[in-house]
Amino acid sequence: MKKRLKELAEWVGGTVIGDGEIEITGVSSIEEARTGEITFVASPKYLPKLGETKASAIIVSPEVTRADKSLLCVTNPHLAFAKIVGLFFCKPYQPKGIDAKAWISPTAQLGKDLTVYPFVYIGDRCRIGDRVTLHPGVFIGEDSSIGEESVIHANVSLYSGTVIGKRVILHSGVVVGSDGFGYVKDGKKNVKIPQVGSVEIEDDVEIGANTTIDRAALGKTIIRRGAKIDNLVQVAHNVVIGEDSIIVAQVGISGSTKIGSNVILAGQVGVVDHVEIGDNVMVGAQSGVSHDLAPNQGYTGSPALPHREFLRTITVLPKLPEMRKTLLDIEKRLKELEKKFLSEGKEK
Repeated sequence: MKKRLKELAEWVGGTVIGDGEIEITGVSSIEEARTGEITFVASPKYLPKLGETKASAIIVSPEVTRADKSLLCVTNPHLAFAKIVGLFFCKPYQPKGIDAKAWISPTAQLGKDLTVYPFVYIGDRCRIGDRVTLHPGVFIGEDSSIGEESVIHANVSLYSGTVIGKRVILHSGVVVGSDGFGYVKDGKKNVKIPQVGSVEIEDDVEIGANTTIDRAALGKTIIRRGAKIDNLVQVAHNVVIGEDSIIVAQVGISGSTKIGSNVILAGQVGVVDHVEIGDNVMVGAQSGVSHDLAPNQGYTGSPALPHREFLRTITVLPKLPEMRKTLLDIEKRLKELEKKFLSEGKEK
């Protein structure tokens, strides 16, 4: 594919500084770009590389107006780059049909223009929408449904009763609908609580490799529209994740937690059960959420604190040994003064 720079500017709603007739044949990083390719600068720290890159054009913010290359100026360079990558690399869907080595229940309902690879299993009464792609080794349990244009990658397991919306992407190794971790003690014995609920994943959700989403004990575990979940995330039973939220790798979310819309949980955040996280909350990496978090704030630490409070707290930690030494010294001097006063009082 070839596109002139001015055509790319129209595609992303930007303006060109320099030669808009330059032909762009691909996209690449600023270090690896070659002649004919376009790259981007989203952070000021990369501005010195403007003169070093071999790219024919660079996507920049409006503050950058001078360089020895043609520039495509946009408000959000990272977003524009993502759209241009999609233009060059995302090919139109072409159905490949149903492979003879797939096993499909006679009671399953199949949409049009499917791509079903070998060794796919589709159970009884399942419903598969139009233009769905099922890669090798996908297991779809009975009474499950998958919305149109969804892509299920290799070795994904959907337990019975799972509901997947439209344009959902599940990467390899995802498990949806396994039993929630629920037990009750009978003396020393652990008695399993039957997990009889389901999982519902709404439209435009993407879930990374080897992430697990447990079915509800009762009711539903729900991933709302547009949420994005990274690799190696654990979502427990009856959790609700709100619209457009981002859950980064190795996060663990305990049962019955409610997460609002547009929330970001950074890597390795741990969340205890039965808490609520408000809309537009951002929780820093490796934080521990042990209580409800109010909306529209950033939190850091374990237990998670409002970010400014956490910064004040963390600055004290290196001083604690010295402060302890000072307090012990003061305590010692106070005891000496007490002894002196008591001694003087007796003499009087």
